[in-house]
Amino acid sequence: MSVHVIAILLLVAAFALATLLPINLGAICLVAAFVVGSFVLDGAPDDIADKIFAEFPGSLFVVLVGVTFLFAIARANGTVDWLVHVAVRGVRGRIALIPWIMFAITGVLTSVGAVVPAAVAIIAPVALSFALRHRINPVLMGLSVINGASAGGFSPLSIFGVITNGVVAKSGLPGSPLTLFLGSLIFNVLLNGVVFFLFGGRELLGRQATPEPAAVGAAEDGVAPGGGPGSARPQTTGATGASFDDAAGDVGTLNLNRALTLLVLAALAVGALAFGLDIGLLAITAAVVLSLLAPQTYKGAVAQVAWPTVLLVCGIVTYVNLMQEIGTIKFLGQQVALIGVPLLAALVICYIGGAVSAFASTTGILGALIPLAVPFLMAGHIGAVGLITALAISASVVDSSPFSTSGALVVASSPEEKRDYVYRRLMAWGFSMVAVGPVITWLVFVVPGWL
Repeated sequence: MSVHVIAILLLVAAFALATLLPINLGAICLVAAFVVGSFVLDGAPDDIADKIFAEFPGSLFVVLVGVTFLFAIARANGTVDWLVHVAVRGVRGRIALIPWIMFAITGVLTSVGAVVPAAVAIIAPVALSFALRHRINPVLMGLSVINGASAGGFSPLSIFGVITNGVVAKSGLPGSPLTLFLGSLIFNVLLNGVVFFLFGGRELLGRQATPEPAAVGAAEDGVAPGGGPGSARPQTTGATGASFDDAAGDVGTLNLNRALTLLVLAALAVGALAFGLDIGLLAITAAVVLSLLAPQTYKGAVAQVAWPTVLLVCGIVTYVNLMQEIGTIKFLGQQVALIGVPLLAALVICYIGGAVSAFASTTGILGALIPLAVPFLMAGHIGAVGLITALAISASVVDSSPFSTSGALVVASSPEEKRDYVYRRLMAWGFSMVAVGPVITWLVFVVPGWL
């Protein structure tokens, strides 16, 4: 049995253990990385450990910690509540429009060049606060943000689009940036329509925002029991689970603390979107600046970081990155090349893209899988534009998985009492996208042969 097969079986075993036993999946995957690395990697024990640690997603760790740290502060001083209040007034209280507004804002950001995780990191905490305050299913809100990011993610100006079109051009394949962009956009708009009605959107139709928000005690379907007009305003629990002694004050008042928080949030957005600075380091910097301005007020903020989520996501991404480093992902691609039926090979590549991207960087997967498809695309049996579009959508639509950066950010930004619920639902939804996304895109873009 080859090491690649063993690595894949260990990943399956890790999921089985985490499902059957109350053990953090990330911790199990770190053990798996240690086991596989010890047998596969060359060198002394210290060298092997360094190689394993080299696969640890440090940037993702900083993003998760930084964003949840910053928005714990923003929730504690009432800034997020103030933003929610202003936005709801902007849509004249029509609650059903809020998920679509978040979809559109995130889509616009990524379509003009924002990195997908950066856009999700900026919008998700605010969107999840809307969900809490207005009794919207947090899964609906989180998926709207992720789908919006994917909808704009393949524009010719976006990172995904630039990488995909660049790899296609470098490989000498025919490409169509417009088809890629419109295919992803239309697919994600339709997908979000399904999400809207599947996760409680029908109940939002015709509902208006009430003067006072509902109570926090939300049931598992995202609707607070007994919530409605006159319910008490939640004092301490917010999108990041923050709990501090200071009162946030009147939700409609823009006081000094909120103004300062808005200023650093604006600086974070400009730094990430306009200058390409790391969103995690920017978020940590912003949180430390606010803490320096009011150290006693925000001394409990760091305790609100979603540490179990950080361990879970970073552990499994470390293991998948190690699998990629030792050639397991390439091994899968080589097995595809042995398939004699071009249409079936195209479907398998889409499934590999979706399955691997659910646990790793979509950016890296796009750059790795497209070259693996080049040999049989050159044979001319499959339309290159159709397969590239199907592969791109298959690899990005699974970003809702809680093991991908976007899904992890949504889980980390969810209210603490809803975090497990959001994690479970995103895992189910993400794996359903792994199962049905590739076959749908294959049927639409590859099988007809029109691209």
